[in-house]
Amino acid sequence: MKLKERYRITIEYFLKNDPDPETELEYKDPFELLVAVILSAQCTDKRVNIITPALMQAYPDAESMAKTSPSDVFEYIKSCTYPNNKAKHLVGMARMLVEKFDSIVPGEPSLLQQLPGVGRKTANVVASVVFHKPVMAVDTHVFRVARRIGLADKAKTPLDVEIILTENIPPKLIHHAHHWLILHGRYICKARKPECSKCGISGICKYYLKNLKTINSR
Repeated sequence: MKLKERYRITIEYFLKNDPDPETELEYKDPFELLVAVILSAQCTDKRVNIITPALMQAYPDAESMAKTSPSDVFEYIKSCTYPNNKAKHLVGMARMLVEKFDSIVPGEPSLLQQLPGVGRKTANVVASVVFHKPVMAVDTHVFRVARRIGLADKAKTPLDVEIILTENIPPKLIHHAHHWLILHGRYICKARKPECSKCGISGICKYYLKNLKTINSR
């Protein structure tokens, strides 16, 4: 099967079965999403959604968070992974937003990446979810699923996957595709035990076709 055909079938499947996917992170505005995505690094969305309500009640905007200290923020986020570093990043991010961006979350990934705690993936998530920019955030789920299906099986790094997906998915659908692949990886194409019997695109999946006998014997 040619690559274009694999993309066509994959996109058609998700458009039919999940036409309007959304992030599972809960947020009310761009600043809260930015905070949530920074917290979500190596942490589950479920845990982040537990943490953010009290945190955002205490610091609802960049100005209020910029005025506090990392030690104060730490008390709200200590149940997530790497709370010390994330507390420093959040306060640093808020201060730069106030000082450099007039307290407004920028929509361009290149500008977002100037903020403390914001790498390429985080910047792309915010730009995609809030501003519908045609950028692909590649986390562990996207990396795994894209390579397994065969959308980017030759890719060696997250950046490689990002470039290949962006080249082959229509720009207007990239912000949807980001969620499609994440959610598919989270609930169906799991890392240790993919549930191929529940997958609607197993018929074109390189991983499934290669391991068909082993999968069916489980």
